Amino acid sequence: MPEFISSATRFVALPDGFPMKRGGVLNGSRIAYESYGNLNETRNNVILILTGLSPSAHAASHEDDPTVGWWEGMIGPGRPVDTDEWHVICINALGSCKGSTGPASVDPRTGESYRLSFPELSIEDIADAAASAVRALGIPHVECVIGASMGGMASLALITRHPELVRNHINISGAVHSTPFASAIRSVQREAIQTDAYWRRGQYNQEQYPENGMITARKLGLISYRSALEWDGRFGRDKAGEWGSSSPHFAPELPVEMYLDYHARRFARTFDPNSYLYLSRSIDRFDLGDMGTLAGMHLERAMVIGVRSDLLFPLHQQDQIAEGLRAGGTDVTFLAMESEEGHDAFLIDLRRFGPPIARFLSSLLPQLRDAAPLFSNRRAGGSLD
Repeated sequence: MPEFISSATRFVALPDGFPMKRGGVLNGSRIAYESYGNLNETRNNVILILTGLSPSAHAASHEDDPTVGWWEGMIGPGRPVDTDEWHVICINALGSCKGSTGPASVDPRTGESYRLSFPELSIEDIADAAASAVRALGIPHVECVIGASMGGMASLALITRHPELVRNHINISGAVHSTPFASAIRSVQREAIQTDAYWRRGQYNQEQYPENGMITARKLGLISYRSALEWDGRFGRDKAGEWGSSSPHFAPELPVEMYLDYHARRFARTFDPNSYLYLSRSIDRFDLGDMGTLAGMHLERAMVIGVRSDLLFPLHQQDQIAEGLRAGGTDVTFLAMESEEGHDAFLIDLRRFGPPIARFLSSLLPQLRDAAPLFSNRRAGGSLD
């Protein structure tokens, strides 16, 4: 099956025999990343970004790939994650189809795609793979790890399992476990893919592809990523034309239907269905534990951001993270955003998210000021061209 890899993606090898939490090992595997900004002489100005389910490592445009990244307005010179000050590494999650080894990758044992022979995936595996990649790049520690959505879960797992690696943390719309509502949504998404006649227990190809299942799964995702207020404000009761037009029976006619259909179809063939299933289930299976686990992290500082209109990762989950970290002595800033954009607010509402993230990261800089730039970003040690 094809993987979807941006032109500037770099790779770092995972060690052979990389162990997976739920059993099995990976050999000949890799992690995809992109980086931005200069690494200083002491290699201590590093920000690590862990992504949600579907993004690649291409978070922002740069000279090697000028295409718009998924967090374009947030990363770059003079932006909230300021690459004039920071060396930013964005990692594509293990299990994805966008460069890191996953079900769409070739299994070196067989020369064929893993498909469902890929080992069961956990958020902890994603965290361990990110830690391995950082170390392989010669980074002694990460000044701040930023994780949103699934990346917020992976960040917490990283801090728990590799406490020596991270000093500070920004958690955006993350959680220590999935809510029943969010798991229900993802369960139906997975069912839509698996019940498509062309899924064939993961043995699809480009000609016989579970496109309808992917479209339905994506529509459910799009609905849950935003709030009811946002949908109402955008579409209201607008309609494309008069009721009873000559369009085919039950074809999309409301603007909201057309919006969902367009964006879901655009996504359906840009993400591997098996990878979607693996990553989705890893989110639902994740459970960091009780408040004691958070209290045991002992970070220096953390910022936890939630959105009042978020359906998938509701605000009380971010409050729980903040209280748990605070109980362990971490200096925590907790922000409850009023955005109507729901779970996707961190991607869209940069006017609200940008300033507090910029202030938090700026407050970490004084101890780094004396470190001079050493070399440029995308050729940092450990990359495999």
